[in-house]
Parts: sequence; C-alpha cells; structure tokens
Amino acid sequence: MFDWLKQLDRHVPVRYAVWLLCAVGALLCAFTWVGFGVGGAPALAFTLLVGLGVRDTRQTRHSVLRNYPVIGHLRFLLEFIRPEMRQYFIEGDNEAAPFSRQQRSLVYQRAKGEADKRPFGTQMDVGAVGYEWINHSLQPTTLASHDFRITIGAARAQPYSASIFNISAMSFGALSANAILALNAGAKRGNFAHDTGEGSISRYHRENGGDLIWEIGSGYFGCRDDGGAFSEERFAANACQPQVKMIELKLSQGAKPGHGGVLPGPKVTPEIAAARGVPAWIDCVSPASHAAFSTPIEMMQFIDKLRTLSGGKPTGFKLCIGHPWEWFAIAKAMLETGITPDFIVVDGAEGGTGAAPLEFTDHVGAPLQEGLLLVHNTLVGLNLRSKIKIGCAGKVVSAFDIARMLALGADWCNSARGFMFSLGCIQAQSCHTGHCPTGVATQDEQRARALVVPTKAERVYHFHQNTLMALKELVQAAGLADPSQITASHIVRRTAEQSVKLLATLMPFVQPGELLRGEMSQQVFRIYWPQAQASSFGVAAAR
Repeated sequence: MFDWLKQLDRHVPVRYAVWLLCAVGALLCAFTWVGFGVGGAPALAFTLLVGLGVRDTRQTRHSVLRNYPVIGHLRFLLEFIRPEMRQYFIEGDNEAAPFSRQQRSLVYQRAKGEADKRPFGTQMDVGAVGYEWINHSLQPTTLASHDFRITIGAARAQPYSASIFNISAMSFGALSANAILALNAGAKRGNFAHDTGEGSISRYHRENGGDLIWEIGSGYFGCRDDGGAFSEERFAANACQPQVKMIELKLSQGAKPGHGGVLPGPKVTPEIAAARGVPAWIDCVSPASHAAFSTPIEMMQFIDKLRTLSGGKPTGFKLCIGHPWEWFAIAKAMLETGITPDFIVVDGAEGGTGAAPLEFTDHVGAPLQEGLLLVHNTLVGLNLRSKIKIGCAGKVVSAFDIARMLALGADWCNSARGFMFSLGCIQAQSCHTGHCPTGVATQDEQRARALVVPTKAERVYHFHQNTLMALKELVQAAGLADPSQITASHIVRRTAEQSVKLLATLMPFVQPGELLRGEMSQQVFRIYWPQAQASSFGVAAAR
C-alpha cells in the first residue's frame, strides 16, 4: 500500500530529491531575505536541513540515511513513536511482517550491542496453539563459555572445529561486495564460518580471511571448464586454499528446490564473472540438476572425489527434502558404497533470502522441521548418525530457534536472514530489483556504498556473539552442560487450549538400527523405503 519509498529508490537523483529541494528552498529564502527582508527563519531551517543531509551522507552508522539523506529520518521518527509504524509506512504492506518484525528487532538490538531485555513479561500469546517453550531446572548450571563448537570430519585429514551458529549460503551477486566483506570480516573476528553460496569464492570472500564453506552448485561456478562441466583442476585450486574449511555440494535449496536459476547477462559484471568462471555480460545458468552424476551411487563417488581433491577436508551436501524415496536412495547408496558424507545440511522450504517464484517459496519442498527430522531419523535407523553431522537452515534467528533445532536432531544451525538483518537489511523485498535501500542486496555501487564495512562487520560479530550468549543462558536455565544435551524432551508445545505435549512425544523418533532390522515403525519408511534404490533416484520397479 505505502510503497513510495521503494519507488524513490529507482534513481539516485530521486533518492536525493528532498535534500536537493531543501537546498533550493534555502537559496530561494536567502534571496527573499536579502532582497525583501523576509524569509530569514525559513532560510535558516532549510540550511539546517541541508547540513543534516551532508551529515547523513557522511555518517557510517545508518545505511538508510546514507542512501536517503534527510527523508530517511522519517523511518526512525516513526519507529521512535511506535515501532510497528515503521513496518506499515516504510516497509510496505508486507505479508511477512507479522512473523519477522519481532525477529528483526531482536537482531538489530543484538547486532548493535543494545539491551535485548523487555519489560511486562512475554509478548507472545502463551495460550495460543503452537506456542512453545523450553523447560527450566531448579538447579541451573554455570557454563564457562558461549563458544559452542563441534568437530566436523573428525576422521579426515583436515577436520574443522565449527561454531554451532554460522552464516548460511548467500552468493556474491545476490549480495553486494560490501555485504560480503562485512559478513566475512565478522566471521573472521568471531571465529565462525561463512558459506559462499553457489556463486563461488570472490575476492571479497578472500580479503578478510574468514573461514569459508565453499558451496558447489549445479553450475559448478569456480570449478568449471570452458564448456560448463566440472573441472577437477580448477576445483582443487580453490578447495586447497587454507581459508576453505569445508566443501558443500548443493542439491537443492529451500527457496526454490528443483528450480535452478538464471542470472541475467546485464547483472553478470566482470567481478561476478571472474568469481564464477563464466563470461561477463552473458546469462549465467544454474541448471535444476547436476551433470557430474545421475545416480545416488555416482553422487557418493563424486563426494568422495571432492574430498580427495580438497586434501581431505570435510565434504558433504545440502538439500531441501522432496520425494522421500530420493533421500532414502541416497541413504541406501551410503550403505552400498561405504562412502558417507561428513555432514548434511537440511534446508527448510520456509527459508531463502533471494527471489523465487511465489509457488516455489510457498508450496514446494518440506519445511525444516519435517525435513530435519526425516534425515535425522534415517541416519539413526541406519546407525550412521554418529558418523555424519547435521546442519540446518530455515528462518533460524534466535537462540530459542537454535535450541529447538538441536532438539530435533541438528548439530549446528546456519542463518541467512539473521545476518542480513545484522547488516541493516530492513526486508524491503527489493533484492531481485537491484534497488536495495540499504546496500545489502544490490550491485549498484552508489547504493552499496551506504553499507560501511567496518561498522557492519562489528554488528555481524556482535549478533553472533550475543545470540550464542543467549543460547548459553538457555542451556544454563535448563540445567545442562552443553547445547548438544538439548533433546525433544526439553521443548514443550501447546497443542490445544487445555493440552500441551513434549516434542519427544509429539514428534516421531526412531530407535538406533531400526531400519537395519527392518522394523520401520513409521509409515514414511514402510511406504517409501522399499521403493528407494541406490542405483537410481527413481522409484524401484514393483517386485
């Protein structure tokens, strides 16, 4: 409804229109004051506004003010009067607003190092169906540190000690150069990982030296030959860099699983082309499926090849769960080949920070809870869970989000939108247009300059640190010694007005080795496990 700010964002002169009008007003009032002795007060007011605009463009704290001098203060004025007014008037009539407003506020506070304590009790309806909480102990523990870590690929030549909270996959091209610089600088200072996204490793990923998880997508960007096929030589050249800590093969993503994508030629700048290994100014295509393998067995062999070429670095894959028999086919290929990935990242369909068709964002792919639980249960049922770490992503922002995912079987969590918010993203939903008002998701240098790297890198660092500090407090309150001890028995959900249940009783969990024994207590396994075959992603022929 109130979409005027986005329209102002289309052209640089328009973004500065109010500031320029103030300058014109100052000159006109000064002329009437000198010539006719009237207009002194307006001249002073306009001059002050012009000075305010100069200050706005030179300050480094607020990206919005750097891109919208003078008029950008309206956002903060409305927020000061009442926080929800900013959402309604500035960010538009956005369907995502009711869910994300509180999350953004929390991230902003933690990223800026402001107090995240609130008066007057919970702001949620504790009687609403779906409300969840973590049970506390009358004997809380005291933990020495909030630097919670796990070791991925412990049996490999180059295992990685990872934070349990990291930056999820977002490519250079989707994000601006300054955004990548700030994210990686924050990751470097906080000693956590930065996933490159499938756009490969750019010079902006390398500049600050933060730990990288290199995502390999179906376009094989950064490791493709001139014909677009996977190149072992180019892969090894990047993968063996010390800054690259893990290799992640992307099968699908939560935003648009099974879709693929095209970066239009006009957006393929020389810098983006250099990072991806593609020609500049020509459409850059990410196919919907991989060409380097066509069966689950071949996929396991490809993962093993990537691990060998990288010098023994932890190697795994990311997927959003779709057809259950395809995931089961991958699991059967692990058993048949004896090759296991070091980790699996489960991407929920509710996640995704980039643009995607509406039907795909809303109605394709399994949500994180169901996808994560299916992967965890399958590995437990095959006695493979101890060999494979599980990461997850999909609207994970708060410490409670992390705790809940750990309870459902994750070892660590990735966040995309949380770290975008820490950069100053206001969720204007203009990512696909290149007109991001805060310089986060654009390749327009004028807009991107609003994002001041040192300032935003500090906020990335503080968001990570303060979120893990909050997780530490939750773990202590629950009477536990480590986040890995959080189980589904610690999380409670209201299922009706007069009924609550533990996730342990509400969610289906399998027993170790259950699938190997052929017990299959859950219907999804009884129906689809027999249909899966390691030699094909398709359904096995009826026997």
